[in-house]
Amino acid sequence: MTLYRERLWPSAWIYLACALVIPATILLFMPINVGVGVATAVVLYAGCVVLLIAASPTIEVAPDELRAGSARIPISLTGEVRSFYGDEATHERGPGLDARAWLMVRGWVSPVVRVEVLDEHDPVPYWLLSTRRPEEVAAAIAGAKTAA
Repeated sequence: MTLYRERLWPSAWIYLACALVIPATILLFMPINVGVGVATAVVLYAGCVVLLIAASPTIEVAPDELRAGSARIPISLTGEVRSFYGDEATHERGPGLDARAWLMVRGWVSPVVRVEVLDEHDPVPYWLLSTRRPEEVAAAIAGAKTAA
């Protein structure tokens, strides 16, 4: 059973920025053959879109563990969960960041949630995760802790 699940899909502006590969490719192939340039541009853009979608990580809170991308931590080893928006989120990702923290930060998702790690054998003090709904992540972790 999953208490919370979110896929960090790229924002629309990322797809638009990747679309710049189309005119660049056409300009590159223009002296050779315009048709080949257009075909190559479409294939390259489609490849970029597929890679963006395939590389989109998932945050999932289950009753017994928190999964972020390929990383997992038991709910029992998570401590305080804090949500950050706007300038506070920028501070957490930048000057306020502990170099030992485990990160799953995506540039197209501004809010972050910080999950404290209670495992004394783990050198990581906390996880910092980009999420569009930090309050829901915090509530799901709190719900999993109370259910355990």
